Amino acid sequence: HGDERIGKQVYIDILNRARKYVHIMTPYLILDDEMITALRYCAKRGVETVIIMPHIPDKWYVFAVTRANYQPLIEAGVKIYEYTPGFVHGKTFVVDDDMAVVGTVNMDYRSYYLHYECGVWFYRSKVVMEVKQDYLHSLAKSHEVTLEECKNVKLPVRIMRSILNLFSPMM
Repeated sequence: HGDERIGKQVYIDILNRARKYVHIMTPYLILDDEMITALRYCAKRGVETVIIMPHIPDKWYVFAVTRANYQPLIEAGVKIYEYTPGFVHGKTFVVDDDMAVVGTVNMDYRSYYLHYECGVWFYRSKVVMEVKQDYLHSLAKSHEVTLEECKNVKLPVRIMRSILNLFSPMM
């Protein structure tokens, strides 16, 4: 149905059902309150919640808004890594060695509300472990973003991120 946000709902459902871990790879992290709440709740329930982001952006302004979302997630226990060799464009979720989603759905407004995105959901398939291995390979080449790094962002950068965040539904 045209007004259903299936991509977003699948991601939220996965976050709510996870018991051991959720490993996410996405190039963009432009989140609304509902998705921030789902990610934070997942981590606060004791589920290992790990996100791999690019270290080298394709769009500086989108990257600025993405990084503005790091601190509240890290404070809730979400681990965020940046893939240091460059840009990652994968959109994957791997959960509890049981399921995975691979597709075109970014974690941003445009993917959730404007574009016709698609994905494949794998359940109890050998593909789940293949996606997990790819994820772990990328994680090994990534730098964990610390809370201290988030807090040490200079005031002008924080102000710029806040202003850009006002326009995040268009990004």
